[in-house]
Amino acid sequence: VQLQASGGGLVQPGGSLRLSCAASGSIFSISDMSWYRQVPGNQRELVATISSGGSTKYADSVKGRFTVSRDNAKNTMYLQMNSLKPEDTAVYYCNAKILDYSRRYYNSWGQGTEVTVSS
Repeated sequence: VQLQASGGGLVQPGGSLRLSCAASGSIFSISDMSWYRQVPGNQRELVATISSGGSTKYADSVKGRFTVSRDNAKNTMYLQMNSLKPEDTAVYYCNAKILDYSRRYYNSWGQGTEVTVSS
């Protein structure tokens, strides 16, 4: 079971980016999927979570600007980031709670994708 995050890059303040996180392998089911971010020297911060049923939660710092979604058929999660601010600059990681066909549980992490918000 693997997670692959993509979509990061350099964007000007006020701009937008869309991150993707694709899960692959012998996947039976995925429950919660989440985005975290981390700035060097700081702890990893939870940004957004989406359940298998589509319920969402956001960090206060991104409410109204970021939207998390998922395509269960594609085992993929997205993070639409609008009105980006310099303080959103970080490495973004995806996380997923995955059950494989052998009923083994994985708390999987993607490799991280870097987002830089700067003029």
